[in-house]
Amino acid sequence: MFGTLGLIAVFAVLGAWARYGQSILVQIVLGRGFPWATLSINVLGCFLMGFLFFETLERSALSPELRTGILTGGLGAYTTFSTFSLETLVLFENGEAIKAFAYMFSSLFLCVAAAFMGAWVARSI
Repeated sequence: MFGTLGLIAVFAVLGAWARYGQSILVQIVLGRGFPWATLSINVLGCFLMGFLFFETLERSALSPELRTGILTGGLGAYTTFSTFSLETLVLFENGEAIKAFAYMFSSLFLCVAAAFMGAWVARSI
């Protein structure tokens, strides 16, 4: 029914909705004093990318079109590294260099670790 571009579009809408919903929830729970919402989205998105990339490549029989729709559309719209960059810039501009560096390093290490964990989980089950 849908080609690759249609599947990317459908999953992009779902990814954007998931991102928005998670942002609201995390900000309600943890507040806005630190960009917890974006950090949580990046970490979960990296885990899902690591997991789904290998799960769908090595074990699941998904069509290449559906796989591209999920990974490029869904996770591309869900993860937020552009938002991460802007929030880091704003922290620096507001004179909060310690928070900015904490955010940069925690995002880098947690997201890469999450991608490794996702790949490990996909290969372990």
